[in-house]
Parts: sequence; C-alpha cells; structure tokens
Amino acid sequence: MEFEVLPAIDLRGGNVVRLREGDFARETVYGADPVATAQEFAAAGAGWLHIVDLDGARGGGRQEPAIRAIVAAVGNVRCQVAGGLRSREAIAGMLSAGAERVVVGTAALADPGFASRAVIDHGASRIVGALDVRDGQAVGEGWRDGAAGRPALETLRVLADAGIQRFAVTAIARDGQMAGPDLRMLGAMVDADRGAILASGGIASLADLRAVRDIGCAGAIIGRALYEGGIDLADALQEMDV
Repeated sequence: MEFEVLPAIDLRGGNVVRLREGDFARETVYGADPVATAQEFAAAGAGWLHIVDLDGARGGGRQEPAIRAIVAAVGNVRCQVAGGLRSREAIAGMLSAGAERVVVGTAALADPGFASRAVIDHGASRIVGALDVRDGQAVGEGWRDGAAGRPALETLRVLADAGIQRFAVTAIARDGQMAGPDLRMLGAMVDADRGAILASGGIASLADLRAVRDIGCAGAIIGRALYEGGIDLADALQEMDV
C-alpha cells in the first residue's frame, strides 16, 4: 500500500492558517490565496491535499467556495476535505464538487449511524473517520474546550463497526507544535487493526515521517512543517517513495 503524504491547507476567513493545539487564539496566517497554496503543493508533486474548513468545524460560516476553487484548480491531485461536514447534504455536496474523500468527526461521534449512512451512500473508500485525541479521549466540535469525548480506542472500534475503514488520527496536544508525533498513541491505533491510520499532529521532519510509516501508519498529514521549512514536500515525497 502506498504511503500517503497529505499537505494540509487549513482555511479560516478565506486565509490559509495554522493553529496551535486547535486554539483559534493561537493562529498563524500563511497566506490569503488558498488556491495558490494548493497549486504550489501540486507543483511539488503532491498526490493528495488535506483541506480543513476551520470555520465549519466550529459551526460558523463555511469555506465551501474556497474549497471548491481549490479542488477545481489542482486537477489530478486528490483532495480530502474535513471540517463541519455534519449532514448527508454537506457530504454529498463536497463529493459532487470533486473531493475524493471527506472526513466525518463530530456528527459521527455523536451518532455512529451517521458514519454508517455515509458509507452506505458513498462507499467506504470515500469516507474517513476523524479521531482527534486529547488525553486519550476522541473529541469533536472543533476541539472546543469542554467538548464531550469518549475513549479513543473505543471510538475507533465503534466507527470501524459502522463501516469506516480509514481514520485521520490527530494528537491534539501536538498539533501545530512541531514537537514530533505521538507514536505511542498512533501505535495503539495501528495495533488495534481496525482500519488504516493517517497520522496527524506534531510531524516536523523526515525522521518523523519515517517513524509513523515504520509503526504501520498508512499516511501522514503535514501542516506547519511545510509552511515553516521543516519539511520540503518534494523531499518528503521522494523519501516516502510516493
């Protein structure tokens, strides 16, 4: 199986941003042209993009026009879209706009049947489960303080039973920190053997990419390290033989 390297484009208010630990008060803006950012990643050889609607994740105005523009602009680069997809209509809209996969989180945590219906509607290959993990708990609601959670491994099993076969697993405490991935947590997810695991949170170097690949992850989502020069995308793709 090909190891997937997914550059992240997080959108808020029309800008390309990164947060630290999901904290909207700790935002860094990297650009005002998401399409140009996507095209730069495409030019470097990206096969995938991971596009996150941060406004949608928090239940605010959605960044759907920007996402649609990115998908249309990058041609054969496959797009995985996350953030605020909490209805069958929202999922269908993103997939019809050209997204290859969508990520379901908050709605699936609240109702695993939502995940099951999405798989039935569109096929397991197009639906990814979000496991955003804080202190061992999978949480939704844009990681809002006080958001209800449930044990992450239990959530993995429940969503796998609902038909999800691929999971984007984020260590919230490491997200945007460039402090290295949470290999212990990711390893536990891989060892549960309930689906392919995309690692997210803290990946800062090619060594980090090798580490998550070597414990059995199916791919990695990379954010701040690409924007601040810790990882060169072309080098990462070559290193992972993508």
